[in-house]
Amino acid sequence: MNENPQIPVPGKWKLYPSYKRSGVEWLGEVPDGWDVTRIKTAIYLQRGYDLDSTKFIEGEYPVCGSNGVIGFHNEFRSLGPGITIGRSGSVGEVNYIRTDYWPHNTAIYVKKFHGTYPRFMFFLLKIIDIKSVSEGSVVGTLNRNNIHNLAITLPPLPDQTAIATFLDRETARIDALIEKKERLIALLEEKRAALISHAVTKGRDPDAKMKDSGVEWIGEVPVGWSVIKLKVLADVRGGVTKGRDLTGKLIIEVPYLRVANVQDGFVNLSDITNIEIGEDELERYSLKQGDILMNEGGDKDKLGRGAIWMEEIKPCVHQNHVFAVRPYNMEYSQWTDLITLSSYAKFYFALMAKQTTNLASISATNIKELPITLPPKEIRNIILDYILENNSRIESIISAIKKSLDILKEYRSALISAAVTGKIDVRPEVIA
Repeated sequence: MNENPQIPVPGKWKLYPSYKRSGVEWLGEVPDGWDVTRIKTAIYLQRGYDLDSTKFIEGEYPVCGSNGVIGFHNEFRSLGPGITIGRSGSVGEVNYIRTDYWPHNTAIYVKKFHGTYPRFMFFLLKIIDIKSVSEGSVVGTLNRNNIHNLAITLPPLPDQTAIATFLDRETARIDALIEKKERLIALLEEKRAALISHAVTKGRDPDAKMKDSGVEWIGEVPVGWSVIKLKVLADVRGGVTKGRDLTGKLIIEVPYLRVANVQDGFVNLSDITNIEIGEDELERYSLKQGDILMNEGGDKDKLGRGAIWMEEIKPCVHQNHVFAVRPYNMEYSQWTDLITLSSYAKFYFALMAKQTTNLASISATNIKELPITLPPKEIRNIILDYILENNSRIESIISAIKKSLDILKEYRSALISAAVTGKIDVRPEVIA
């Protein structure tokens, strides 16, 4: 078949001179001269090796689990460069390792390359829906034989090298842009937190007389302000624990919020899961409008992260790793929510948290002890209006940057897919 495929490709890249039908739906047409085969003809996969986590503490060789490097060890089991695929946990996640390494048993690794270029195989595996062949109805796991049987297309070895070189160069450029935009978002979020922190501790009047707040890391607050514990203003309520014994209860299924749903300043409702609870527990665990959601922890950036619940879903409950802070008087709901977004509150959460290498958690008891600055109502309303106006402007900028980030990431994925499946010809003699 000499006709070029009518498939949209990213950018104004050239096509190969002629194409043929692959016989594989997701591949479509591939360049003449490319093989259509199975993964097992290109690489041989092997399950990784067990290693106690207490041994992830020293050595020059990375220990590679389902989601990449999880530690280091003084021995290796595979020569680099290598590729691992998440077997359990981050199922289907593909990682590239440039050095000798220890493949952990939560991953499947490439034990042998059958005359294929490792870096090309990494890019090719990245675009394949490996997770689709996972097994298990609840917690998926991967079997290497299922991966071995997936269909792929393979160009000649010199073309594999050229494609990998092209993608390394182009994705590095895209990644540099992504990093700049992500850094800008981080700076804007820091600016927002600092703006809120200054407003809720110093107020809007630069000439206001000040007094000692009684809290060293808050410093002085305006005269007439109070500093009280959160427990004076609100109740801190725990959520539903998964896997409880519901024997003998009349069971109902309801939507529930997880840590991933509670972002810094907003609730993400794009992925809501249901959970079974006892019908008699619905009132106890249901969220109410004005509740302030606060994460118990997880990754350190999630610690204390919160937002106001506006009853977007009713009924809706929350998991035990998300606290619902319910003010006794709802006029304090918005103010308390802003406090949780401030730099000083984030400092308090980090100070009081139980922390490990990558994770942190805070107890309901410590949340109740969070100091809350409280100006008179009329001053509080002025500050709220000021913060909401400025926060809206910052959020608008962040939202625009995030949209451009999404476009860049989609383009990156499309470029990789187009190059490794032959939808664009990126050989140096063609694009020179």
